[in-house]
Amino acid sequence: MPARVPPAERGATHIADRVVAKIAAQAAREALAVRPGGPPRGAGPGGAAPPHAAVTVHHDIARVRVSLELGYPSDLAESCAAVRRQVVRRVEDCAGMAVPEVDIDIEHLHSAHIRSAAVRDRKLR
Repeated sequence: MPARVPPAERGATHIADRVVAKIAAQAAREALAVRPGGPPRGAGPGGAAPPHAAVTVHHDIARVRVSLELGYPSDLAESCAAVRRQVVRRVEDCAGMAVPEVDIDIEHLHSAHIRSAAVRDRKLR
């Protein structure tokens, strides 16, 4: 009788790029929500749009690009570093993939002063 093959060795698992992109986008939201010195960012009235991620997976390696909107003024380099660390950690933990690079596009900066003036102007109309 042939030896039984352990379950982990019986087949392959493929995780779609869009699934890894959702993990990366959620990780970026988590990283931005815990930034010291500021309220959580994300979708909502007066807040920045939630991060978007695009991912290319080749074997067990994920290349990630995250698009962000950040508050101004803020330490943009530190915000990006925190996003990179969290994206790498979550994709490795959740999907078991190596993440050699996380490219970040800062698409827009939101000023609290400008945002509060825009909200006030909308309320007056």
